[in-house]
Amino acid sequence: MKTIALRIDVDTFRGTGRGVPELCRILAQRGVRGTFYFSVGPDNMGRHLWRLLKPSFLWKMLRTDAAGLYGPEIVLMGTAWPGPKIGRRHRNVILETARAGHEIGFHAWDHHRAQARLMKMSEKEMKEELETGIGELAGITGEVPRTSAAPGWRANEQLLSVKAGFPFTYNSDCRGLSPFYPLVNGHRLEQLQIPVTLPTYDEAVGRDGVTDANYNDHQISLLRENEVNVLTIHAEAEGGRCSAMFEEYLDRVLALGYRVVPLGVIAEEVASTAPVGRMELRPFPGREGVLAVQV
Repeated sequence: MKTIALRIDVDTFRGTGRGVPELCRILAQRGVRGTFYFSVGPDNMGRHLWRLLKPSFLWKMLRTDAAGLYGPEIVLMGTAWPGPKIGRRHRNVILETARAGHEIGFHAWDHHRAQARLMKMSEKEMKEELETGIGELAGITGEVPRTSAAPGWRANEQLLSVKAGFPFTYNSDCRGLSPFYPLVNGHRLEQLQIPVTLPTYDEAVGRDGVTDANYNDHQISLLRENEVNVLTIHAEAEGGRCSAMFEEYLDRVLALGYRVVPLGVIAEEVASTAPVGRMELRPFPGREGVLAVQV
């Protein structure tokens, strides 16, 4: 069956307030549901500015026009003062997304802190970070999320072990080719991993001749008809400046006979057949630093 599992990352205050409603509209018009991974604590994304000192990150920001993509306020959020609490201020947006039938997952409490520091935290610190965010999200929706996704695919075996203590059915913490059960310290964890298989907009555009004009052609050329394709979009991009591009993409893949479903649908379908696998931290095309990658 031709399948695209749709993952929507919501990283910022702007992305939640503006991007999520727009994406819900786009998806509703086409009868499509996805998995929204929400960041619910303070938006401190402006603190990533120090990373501009790294040439790879600076180049990514320039080739994707990050300020235009994410909004000019991204350079200010959480710098001179603590960023606004996303879940508290946009509670109704998260609730309406759940009521529309989309799967709700946990992304982060403080997205910046998680992406920059999560893998350096102790087991106790990781647990506290997760508890704070999951508690906030559950307090909004009335349900404990059954899935999570590490910001920026920054995850290690310690994080997987900590997550095993939470009631997640599956997680999406790495890049790879197919669902698997992680092997950590010789033991198979019971929480399935569903890796992202396709590049994101900010990884692809500006590299290898990919532009806005041919981005959809490029993405569609990467689809595998007999395998699960997992696509990550961002509320800040596909729910903002890239919304028309995303609408065209959906229309084209639906016309080609692909079903577009939440990740949870895939988790249920492969739960009894997914193999055991491992992940390692490795450099990844279009990204600065290392990511968790299926091996």
